[in-house]
Amino acid sequence: MADIELRFHRDMLVLSAPLDAALERQGIDVARDRQYLNLMEPDVVRDALRMETVAGAQCLVTSTEDITRARLAHVNMDADAARLAQAALDIAVELKPQHVLAEIGPCGLPLDPSSKASLNENRGQYADAARAFGDGAFDAFFLNGFANITDLKCALMGVAQVSGKPVFASVVLGKAPWPELVGTMVDLGAAVVGIETAEPIDRAVAYVEEAKRLTDLPILVQLSVTKAPSAVAKGLVPPQDIVEYTADTLERAAVQLYGAGAQFLRATGLATSACTAALAATTSGLNVRR
Repeated sequence: MADIELRFHRDMLVLSAPLDAALERQGIDVARDRQYLNLMEPDVVRDALRMETVAGAQCLVTSTEDITRARLAHVNMDADAARLAQAALDIAVELKPQHVLAEIGPCGLPLDPSSKASLNENRGQYADAARAFGDGAFDAFFLNGFANITDLKCALMGVAQVSGKPVFASVVLGKAPWPELVGTMVDLGAAVVGIETAEPIDRAVAYVEEAKRLTDLPILVQLSVTKAPSAVAKGLVPPQDIVEYTADTLERAAVQLYGAGAQFLRATGLATSACTAALAATTSGLNVRR
């Protein structure tokens, strides 16, 4: 795998979609069994990721969003983080992608910003999660799904305590305003700033443009697909009318985000490999617009 930092501000790149929707279509209870799959059913995870590779994703994201001790404790796997991380990396590396991102999601612990003990405990969750990946073959950490700004700070500081690898950070907008979230990611050493949104494309573009005014770091945009494949309406949708994301609208949405200066794109929510293919086909061969 090439050093992903060498591609910053150069190539448009697409991340593999989350596997939950694909696994649920196979009848898997993802909420109950997600943590077990990398260890107990690696072929299932590998096949789902292979579809993302075939679709054109240059960056494979490991299925390890639950790797913090607090989340693994819910299924009595809090002592298995290192085994889980290695299994997930082995699955991704076997598919020979251009890049691998090691995902870490919010730990979910109660967080009191005024309590040093609470902050230390949360930072420790992310430090331990990052440590679980050791010296494995991956390009960057992917801190994903954060909405609480204090939790985001803990995650960025925790990872930085144990690793010098670049960090992709992505947030879901909540109470904290977007400029404040961008500032936090920049100040605490994120290499890529990102957002996940289901809002209309004009709002997604506005978020990118605002981030470009605040930082020169690469920008990741995750578009949340809100309709299952069977419910997708066919036909071209004018860019200004894209209010929800489907396999049919993602191509035009990708053009809009490319024009705004985003570098990394990902389809989430109910996304299928067809959604990843739409993003990859649209941006293939393009250099980041600066």
